[in-house]
Amino acid sequence: MPEEITNKLPEGLRGQADLLVPLIVDNGINLVAAILILIVGFWLAGRARRLTIRALNKPLRADEMLTSFFGSIVRYLVIIVTVLAVLGRFGVETTSLIAVLGAAGLAVGLALQGTLSNVAAGVMLLVFRPFRVGHFVELGGMSGTVKELNLFTTELATGDNIQIIIPNSSVWGQPLKNYSAHATRRVDMVFGISYGSDIDKAMGIVHAAIAADTRCLKEPAPLVVVGALGASSVDLTTRVWCAGADYWAVKFDLQKKVKEAFDAEGIEIPFPTQTVYHHNN
Repeated sequence: MPEEITNKLPEGLRGQADLLVPLIVDNGINLVAAILILIVGFWLAGRARRLTIRALNKPLRADEMLTSFFGSIVRYLVIIVTVLAVLGRFGVETTSLIAVLGAAGLAVGLALQGTLSNVAAGVMLLVFRPFRVGHFVELGGMSGTVKELNLFTTELATGDNIQIIIPNSSVWGQPLKNYSAHATRRVDMVFGISYGSDIDKAMGIVHAAIAADTRCLKEPAPLVVVGALGASSVDLTTRVWCAGADYWAVKFDLQKKVKEAFDAEGIEIPFPTQTVYHHNN
């Protein structure tokens, strides 16, 4: 076919056509092949992303953000391989290009070391899930309800609804307290009575207040004991279990009920006093 085309040209252009036509044909074939490689490569990238997300969701039930993160990584890796294949089709030396990309990636990694450490910590938090959105936690020296966890930061809201944003590297590298991890919690209280009051009667009043509150669990059994003999009071250490969501309500209500019952039964709750002596000169 190229020979038929060149034979129809004038004698002066035949020599140049003999060189240009094969070059145009070869480049045309490479261009078509490159387009096909790009189409197939981008289709495979999307397919690989969906398969990765599906593989993480079904057996592991991973977090949506985590599955999306790994799915995107797989997609971009396939795209990079596709682009290198297209460049290789046109005769570009991909080995040196890969070396350049590797050096650039190392430089970027060193420049973004802190950011990458937050991403790594975010991945670990999303994989191991030491806490979830809605849990009340203490981390990084701060406490509050978890509002959001992403690859870079963890957002908390304090009891008075102040927003706190903590870098994930600080969260993962520090001790963490999760007050919502378990379904039940123990409420610890101390009731001080005077040394002249009847201890057994006071303990019975505390037990009765606990038994009257249906939010207090029967098992583990409530505990009311003489915890300490203070400077001015006998301290009754009280421990009762309840659902985690009822913790503060149970504590506040029991303290109020016990105080009212002590007043009604004549149990004295001592308080600090100070005696002042006045001398006339």
